Amino acid sequence: MTDKVVVAGVGMIPFAKPGRSETYDVMGAQAARRALADASVDYAAVAQSYVGYVYGDSTSGQRALYRLGHSGAPVVNVNNNCSTGSSALWLARRAVASGQADVALALGFEQMTPGAPGSVWTDRPDVLGAFAEVRDRVAGVPDPGTPMAATYFGAAGQSYVEENGIDPATFAHITVKSRKHAAANPYAVFRAPLSVEEVLASPHVYGPLTRFQCCPPTCGAAAAVLVSPEYARKHGLRADVVIEAQSLVTDGPTTFEGDLRRLVGYDMTAVASRRVYEESGVGPEDIRVAELHDCFTTNEFLTYEALGLTPEGTAEKFVLEGANTYGGQVVTNPSGGLISKGHPLGATGLAQAAELVWQLRGQAEGRQVNGVRVALQHNLGLGGACVVTLYKKVDG
Repeated sequence: MTDKVVVAGVGMIPFAKPGRSETYDVMGAQAARRALADASVDYAAVAQSYVGYVYGDSTSGQRALYRLGHSGAPVVNVNNNCSTGSSALWLARRAVASGQADVALALGFEQMTPGAPGSVWTDRPDVLGAFAEVRDRVAGVPDPGTPMAATYFGAAGQSYVEENGIDPATFAHITVKSRKHAAANPYAVFRAPLSVEEVLASPHVYGPLTRFQCCPPTCGAAAAVLVSPEYARKHGLRADVVIEAQSLVTDGPTTFEGDLRRLVGYDMTAVASRRVYEESGVGPEDIRVAELHDCFTTNEFLTYEALGLTPEGTAEKFVLEGANTYGGQVVTNPSGGLISKGHPLGATGLAQAAELVWQLRGQAEGRQVNGVRVALQHNLGLGGACVVTLYKKVDG
């Protein structure tokens, strides 16, 4: 296994509301072409591709990549719920690190429909059945028609409110911050500013969550090209951003013991991030820019503590003092995050990767965080999987 894998190129397309995008195959091909062009790599050089999406027929990855050519190289389709994009990245990184491929492509896309996503297969066991049993036992059975994901993350946020005695309006500040960041991102869906009052006045969804605190269904695509350091040197490719450490974990027994925060991935996040910190020698105190999985404001809030960016029980102070934005301790979701940039499920993890690579290169324009040398990515999927990735800028 090589110590480092180079992120030679990244690419994405502007995210869009359902019904306003190209089809998934067109979007996927566009993002892949942009990443390959950014890397100065021909598609014919790609030895393996990992393509992520949640809603789509089998071999949708081939449908998208065949628009680039018929190379005969393996294409592996990946579905890991909302952590699908970063799971594809994890697989591509392992292919390069192990020496199986000098060049690997990770691609993610999603063509979503309006409204909250739900289960497609209703004639078989629900993949979240065990999670629903814990939620219903602890928080009560939600009203029919309540968006499924909101019931989990809303209940987790409410649990934190009750245990720590914080003002639930604190969560709304995260949306306000998200919109400010997205205003400088041409790829984001929602770029207009919002006040705390406007966020709180939007329709109630579940628990402390209102509509503007929930990520929207989104269409989009993003991609990354990974290469070995040797390949980059041989072909004169840009090699100043590497994946320094990465961890993918799934649920342990604590998920189902009755703590609603653990039910939505707190422990997965803590375990994955701890492994990444140990592998890289970088601690949470060193992080100045991070892309976090803010599917709901409550989850971004909980993730601050799970990643160790602030001690347990202090996230409210972290938010209200502006430690999570420019001029503070760490700029979280400079892209606008899932809440404002959008959340095309299969593309999200790779869109996060693109943003952080641009930050490390100094190419993030109006979103740029000055002087960053390391960047942290957190991508979570209920059901469950969590991927934490640490990127590093290297000299030479």
